[in-house]
Amino acid sequence: MIVTRLQLTDFRNYESADVELVAGPNLFVGSNGQGKTNLVEALGYFATLGSHRVSSEQAMIRQGADSAIARARLRHADKELLLEVQLNRSGANRAQVNRNQIRVRELPRHFSTVLFAPEDLALVRGEPSGRRRFMDELLILRSPRLAGVLADYDRVLRQRNTLLKSARSSGVKGDALSTLAVWDDRLVALGSEVVNARIELVTELDPAVAAAYVAVAGDDNRTRLDIRHSILGEDSESGPEDDAAATLPLPSGETQLLFREALERVRRSELDRGVTLVGPHRDDLILGLNGMAARSHASHGESWSFALALKLASAHVLRADSSVGDPVLILDDVFAELDESRRERLANAVSGFEQVLITAAVFGDVPEQLARHVVRIERGRIVDAEDVPFERESDSR
Repeated sequence: MIVTRLQLTDFRNYESADVELVAGPNLFVGSNGQGKTNLVEALGYFATLGSHRVSSEQAMIRQGADSAIARARLRHADKELLLEVQLNRSGANRAQVNRNQIRVRELPRHFSTVLFAPEDLALVRGEPSGRRRFMDELLILRSPRLAGVLADYDRVLRQRNTLLKSARSSGVKGDALSTLAVWDDRLVALGSEVVNARIELVTELDPAVAAAYVAVAGDDNRTRLDIRHSILGEDSESGPEDDAAATLPLPSGETQLLFREALERVRRSELDRGVTLVGPHRDDLILGLNGMAARSHASHGESWSFALALKLASAHVLRADSSVGDPVLILDDVFAELDESRRERLANAVSGFEQVLITAAVFGDVPEQLARHVVRIERGRIVDAEDVPFERESDSR
């Protein structure tokens, strides 16, 4: 699937924008702060219903405007779609597909992207919450139904935590809190589905990440993905950080049984602390490199290669599952952070995708093969769009 046209009204710093895109690579060029990332952020919203930069949708509405509108025309084979979303300062957001109104949460069913930005270095070096979010966002892209499962799990978790806090305040001990069993049942049922889906995902990602790492870094540093399961006593919030082999395999078909046993094991601690101590909300994706934890042992270059490999592997997994073609691959301000050899290897690694969108402040940072269709941006305006035939123009920092 490719995006053929993107139109914005009152989105970020764009009063209006209208840009045509092509299959293959598309390069958005402009100085920092001109609006390059705003274009790919708008496209990313259709797939994730959020921004990779901010948590609030209000930040995406142009200052002084009541709403922001984004429209994307998509094409796959002989089928075309028009996706539209309106973000409102007050009231519910609205969405349409081919001018027919739909629920906003249904937008990701029609479009998928994989975006890599410098912030994604935190996947390797950051906290477990970012890696859990990475897994869950990819799960939803593969199977939108899981968005409801994850939302229900979060709701049950919040209500269970509220009950535990109330019990702690009132001094309830032991098994006297009989109503907790009701929430235990829901937590186990929903949480086990999330745990099992993550295991299946990571099993598929592991070899894809290994191949992508070699493609980007040029070296085989024996990457490995594992999940640290809190229901097995491996708490990501307080467990060891440095041992990539510290994870234990989860016996097939026993997730619910192990989850219940874990809840019984930590019952006293949960009542003392007023918080749920086991479940997928306390698991972690462990990234191994040469038998050690990448979080603490990877160099800066290795961390970049690992983060890129995670996103490239995600795109390959989505491609394998898709009936509507490749996800749109977005590389936001990535090439400035890479050395020459990694730039060329990354360009080769993404060249086979149906559409790749790249943002860059400096034209010369991007390998020639990715700089064929160039869109120039200045102060929230599309000032030029051109196909660059053969020679690269000189560019100064």
